[in-house]
Amino acid sequence: MTTVNLQYFAQLREQAGRSTEQFSTGAASLRELYEELRERHGFTLGADALKVAVNAQFSAWDHAVSDGDTIVFIPPVAGG
Repeated sequence: MTTVNLQYFAQLREQAGRSTEQFSTGAASLRELYEELRERHGFTLGADALKVAVNAQFSAWDHAVSDGDTIVFIPPVAGG
């Protein structure tokens, strides 16, 4: 198992009921991790609607998950 530090913003924070969590996963990629979290928290947004960053760097969804990573899922933001 790999343990990662997660950060959620906006809609994802509301749906998860928290802004951060430490999570142990067997996911090999960021996409697999998000799908696992989507099932756990009931996220309504698909991965294609989000950006993802690992250790403060935007990343591709097929990027491998490594122990100790800080992963941020960034939903679309509306503004005026």
